[in-house]
Amino acid sequence: MSMITITMGNQLKLGTGEFTMMKHVLVTGGCGFIGANFIRYLLEEVGDFDGRIVNVDKLTYAGNPKSLADLEASMGDRYRFVRADICDREEMGKIFDDYEIDTVAHFAAESHVDRSIVAPDDFIRTNIFGTYTLLQLARERMDRIGLFHHVSTDEVFGSLGETGLFTEETSYKPNSPYSASKASSDHIVRAYHHTYGLPVTISNCSNNYGPYQFPEKLIPLMIMNAREGKPLPVYGDGKNVRDWLYVRDHCTAIWRVMTRGDRGRTYNIGGRNEMENIRVVEVICDLVDELAGPLEDGRSRRELITYVKDRPGHDRRYAIDCTRMEKEQDWLPEESFETGIRKTIQWYLDNQAWVDDVRSGEYQDWIQAHYG
Repeated sequence: MSMITITMGNQLKLGTGEFTMMKHVLVTGGCGFIGANFIRYLLEEVGDFDGRIVNVDKLTYAGNPKSLADLEASMGDRYRFVRADICDREEMGKIFDDYEIDTVAHFAAESHVDRSIVAPDDFIRTNIFGTYTLLQLARERMDRIGLFHHVSTDEVFGSLGETGLFTEETSYKPNSPYSASKASSDHIVRAYHHTYGLPVTISNCSNNYGPYQFPEKLIPLMIMNAREGKPLPVYGDGKNVRDWLYVRDHCTAIWRVMTRGDRGRTYNIGGRNEMENIRVVEVICDLVDELAGPLEDGRSRRELITYVKDRPGHDRRYAIDCTRMEKEQDWLPEESFETGIRKTIQWYLDNQAWVDDVRSGEYQDWIQAHYG
């Protein structure tokens, strides 16, 4: 195992004698949920990061630059947003060179399983071809690219039974077009390291939740519907199990991997918070009752829960073994599900304008006015 010693600022010295400066970091998909939180974490909380972030996002339906508009106004040259498609090799090559990119944090992906079932084309294009395009551009600039970090998902491993955990050695068995496209991208990243020597790290994470998540996802959808007294649709019998991780904890883990992880290595990131979907919804109901007050007719929001037909290929259980992160990277999540979900619900209750903007689609008009 190569050793990594932090020498000064954002400069890291690897056991091989190489240096990774991390002064010009390209974040792809930075207007999405996890990418936006990662950018905020770096610029607002990591004191020894004094580099520049270039956020590239195509601004599909789930990309919302308004989530970072305050940073664009306050950070000066330290934050730049560029609207671009990661599949556009010419445009992305120009960005690599114009901004002297030395580090890539690759978040950009189509990620909603239901959408991948109905229309898989975008998932194949963005998640596979887009990742290949970025890798090839990084390979052509290996004289200055110190790291390509690829953000992936635990869904590439398929479904677990009632026991067991996904480890970094678990075989890939993706069950949806989304997870299959992410599995493909993982393999391509790994191949570029072993074939060409491109310095890479990969992280596979469990389900995230927190501020700025697009409302089609389970937790924000349930929070908003519960607040408004609308039905709370739960797939199947509601007993599908997921391991939940607060998004800021994910961001701290990614940065730990980027600054301390062994190149060519994969790291599983989880919250050790396994819960059935129905239990997640019940917790949300109880906390919204507490924080927003009961429904006008006095009912508990649990009475809004309805069961709907299960979706095709719905994996039964995911659970991450993050021992490698805990032991090798000295990382643990700071939030339990109880503390993280309370913070999340409070954020959505306090940011109704952001929610309304996204749900109405008005943010798309703002995007058109600002970025064309």
